[in-house]
Amino acid sequence: MAAVFIAGAIGKLDAPAATVRYIASAGLPAPLVGFVGSMLLELSCGLLLIFGYRTRTAAAALAAYCVITALLFHLSFVDHNQAIHFMKNLAMAGGLLAFAGNGAGAFSIDHLLSHSSARSAYARYPAAR
Repeated sequence: MAAVFIAGAIGKLDAPAATVRYIASAGLPAPLVGFVGSMLLELSCGLLLIFGYRTRTAAAALAAYCVITALLFHLSFVDHNQAIHFMKNLAMAGGLLAFAGNGAGAFSIDHLLSHSSARSAYARYPAAR
């Protein structure tokens, strides 16, 4: 899931002028700000998902981003390609909401940190044994 966003950020870096023009064509204000913001969000949250750090927050942010971009850029259902992108964005948002609700799993930094803090709390209060 994260690879889609990292590849998107790299694609934006590959063709910044085209991306800025696409954002401007949707009538959005400050397309350069949108370009930089979307690239940073995709890259940073994608990396957070890969490493499983702050997974719930990163996944929720990307889910919101998917819904917003679907509504801003892919509402032309007359164009079959745009309709597919709209549905893809909503499907991605649903998968990301599963991550937001359940966390990253056993092989994540979040899991390691939660277990190390639980162990240290257990060590501080031996009477709780």
